[in-house]
Amino acid sequence: MTPLRTEKNLVKITTDHPHGVGTDAARPDGILKVRGEFAYSSDLWAEDMLWGTALRSPHARARIRSVDVSRALAVPGVHAVLTHEDLPGVKTYGLEIQDQPALAVDQVRHHGEPVALVAADHPETARRAAAAIAVDYEVLEPVCTEEQALDPERYGYVHAPGEYRGKASGNVLHRQRVVSGGGVTDEVRARADVVVRGTYEVGMQDQAFLGPESGLAVPAEDGGVDLYVATQWLHVDRRQMAPVLGLPEERVRITLAGVGGAFGGREDLSMQIHACLLALRTGRPVKVVYGREESFFGHVHRHPARLRYEHGATRDGRLVYVDARIVLDGGAYASSSPAVVGNAASLGVGPYVVPHVSMEALALYTNNPPCGAMRGFGAVQACFAYESQMDRLAAALGTDPVELRRLNAVEEGDALPTGQRIDSPAPVAELLRRVKALPLPPAAGADLREMPGALSNTTHGEGVVRGVGYGVGIKNVGFSEGFDDYSTARVRLEVVGGEPVALVHTAAAEVGQGGVTVHGQIARTELGVERVTIHPADTGVGSAGSTSASRQTYMTGGAVKMACEAVREELFARGRARHGWTHDDLSLAGGKVVSEAGGVLASVADLLGDDAIERTREHHHRPTQPFDPETGQGFGHVQYSFCAHRAVVDVDVELGLVKVVELAAAQDVGRAVNPGAVVGQIHGGSVQGLGLAVMEEVVTEGGRVRNPSFTDYLIPTLLDTPPQPVDVLELADPHAPYGLRGAGEAPTLSSTPAIVSAIRAATGLALRRVPVRPEHLTVRRPEEG
Repeated sequence: MTPLRTEKNLVKITTDHPHGVGTDAARPDGILKVRGEFAYSSDLWAEDMLWGTALRSPHARARIRSVDVSRALAVPGVHAVLTHEDLPGVKTYGLEIQDQPALAVDQVRHHGEPVALVAADHPETARRAAAAIAVDYEVLEPVCTEEQALDPERYGYVHAPGEYRGKASGNVLHRQRVVSGGGVTDEVRARADVVVRGTYEVGMQDQAFLGPESGLAVPAEDGGVDLYVATQWLHVDRRQMAPVLGLPEERVRITLAGVGGAFGGREDLSMQIHACLLALRTGRPVKVVYGREESFFGHVHRHPARLRYEHGATRDGRLVYVDARIVLDGGAYASSSPAVVGNAASLGVGPYVVPHVSMEALALYTNNPPCGAMRGFGAVQACFAYESQMDRLAAALGTDPVELRRLNAVEEGDALPTGQRIDSPAPVAELLRRVKALPLPPAAGADLREMPGALSNTTHGEGVVRGVGYGVGIKNVGFSEGFDDYSTARVRLEVVGGEPVALVHTAAAEVGQGGVTVHGQIARTELGVERVTIHPADTGVGSAGSTSASRQTYMTGGAVKMACEAVREELFARGRARHGWTHDDLSLAGGKVVSEAGGVLASVADLLGDDAIERTREHHHRPTQPFDPETGQGFGHVQYSFCAHRAVVDVDVELGLVKVVELAAAQDVGRAVNPGAVVGQIHGGSVQGLGLAVMEEVVTEGGRVRNPSFTDYLIPTLLDTPPQPVDVLELADPHAPYGLRGAGEAPTLSSTPAIVSAIRAATGLALRRVPVRPEHLTVRRPEEG
């Protein structure tokens, strides 16, 4: 097996299984998905099934005077119509703060908030009945902007003061400061020879997964409910659902159904409570499937942001200070906004050594759509701002923007503004060197398909200018700030058909990241068997945490590794007791117990016989601690990942059209458990960053969503996706299983600023907002010349 490409050689894999750790193992569901034969949650069906739907608010903010469901109940085929008065338990839920009603009580706080539920024998019947519900609203002026949210005495409170735990004040949901080196004082500012300031904006991005929210709830004989659903976090779904359903958690059983993408958008509840309420009320299975428009209302989005940055540096390019303020629009409910704020603040200066920092990040309650987890989780917004600042600083200094970044790049042993020292490889300068050294793509030819606008025939090359830009980012891996992040795995080794077979059971949600492949690779590596079965993820085993924060391979992979090791040790103990082995160098390979000194000692099948070995283990990463609320100091993150991008673009400066010609990346992944899948993750994250850079935005007006469809919310297609060379480094993290490093999120950070940097290089425009639209390139503002 190829060793890790690292001078320290921190990790050695002792087995050499052809489908184990470090190989390009194929996904077990890959062929089915390519052929369109894979069963997603929207394909679920049960005998005597009803269909559920929700009536949603057409207003961003309104009081509910009354709800009349009589006409809906009179529709033939309707079996139930529910409002908040029918909730058997508590009325609210939430990931961190329980502030979101399962059904609106006395007011609605965002466009699309669910008000009532209907179950009927046909989906169209359910929708017609929902439309027949009469709601008397008193429409109120929504709180939509930062200025309005920060003046609640004039514009109103989204939530009553003191209504929920965790409110800082007014409409401020959460605030985090980071102060290092004594902060940024007048004396510190005087040490800087060059100062650049900028205000940046990031639009609201949607996760845009292709599989809409869907699931099937089946009432059980014990008075509980079984839910089959596409989600990201089975046990926390259950924790939020059970109090609303008025049931103990053990009577709410959740099994993961086929998931058509997630990217953070399934970390919060959507239809889970609604389907279960209707199933428990009717005594029949109830299926809920969102249409695309309802999906835009049914899940959280990426936080829009306004970011103010000031960077100071010496004449030779050394950073002296960063003074910054990040304001995130959290929308109507808390979701994971406090954690997003923590990420934005703690990672807000980027992968750079900065002696003096004054940082403030806050999230606001507004009447805009709720925002929460999305790939990059607060670090994306900050990265666009600080990388834009690094380009401006390079221009002010007259220096190469890549060399400026390399000069200030963090290394292993450096302290971040939170006071936490990086104690694993941090090859930021090397990643930048590598991505810059990659060959540049050739100039566009006469083929219209190579032009901005492509076959729309808008240009034949006149007015097209090429630009090259760079970006690099830092992202945490795993849950942070003292959260007890753990994952559970149960591994069973038994004989089936005369061969040893491993069964791996976890609650890890497979949302496309490849856990179903990785867990099999780990079992093959640790147990030396070929046949591995992955048990469906459900709440019948301990929590695996969320499939988010680039953590599942690290955390659940670590749990699978621990459980396999426990099984292996029991197998060796059985052999020692039965055969008197005294060897200390035992290993498993090819279904046999092997000793370097004694050769093959026994077959695994013979040792097992009819007596299977099963072990369950929890994997906890090393503890973190909450950030100090005023200084931001603390060991807040367990691991960091780094990625650098180089973007090459062609811009038609007359028409405002952009073609991303190439998007190259270099990333350190610690250990590539499945190298092909790692490259796929880097490609996917990069394309989501491309979408944010030039096309993706949920447009709101007065709190109302104006483009809830893939007709009007544009996402990159295959034709928008450029060639993506990737240089993967494997510098092992000594604290992680196999030395691996979470890889899925980092490329989403740096791809956006790299693309915008390239567009700036082509146009000479400041471009301080994403996504960049054609009018931003053709209408020049006074400050842009």
